[in-house]
Amino acid sequence: MMDVSPEDFEQLVAQALDTLPEPFASKLQNVQIVVADEPSFDDLSRAGVPAGSTLLGLYQGVPQTQRNANYTWVLPDKITIYRGPLMRASFDADDVRERVRTTVIHEIAHHFGISDERLDELGW
Repeated sequence: MMDVSPEDFEQLVAQALDTLPEPFASKLQNVQIVVADEPSFDDLSRAGVPAGSTLLGLYQGVPQTQRNANYTWVLPDKITIYRGPLMRASFDADDVRERVRTTVIHEIAHHFGISDERLDELGW
């Protein structure tokens, strides 16, 4: 298991965001990205995670593909990246960096309306 300080982990998340290709990076709208140590019971339930499994990231909000002219005065979507599960899944510094990047991209894909099924088809 890797151990990265909370500050360094947040930096890894920021670096992952910096690698987003255009046009995605400039099209992120009304979304907040946060880091948490562990998913809560509510987070696990909301994501439908079975007992004994874990969650690396969670998207909560209204995907851009479902927004219309009535989408105004809405609180930001929220993407949470979970430090603990990512640390436990990683073998070394390079592995944690890549897992963080993959998780950030996966959750941002949900913000753009891409389903888990489609991400699986695309190899994500």
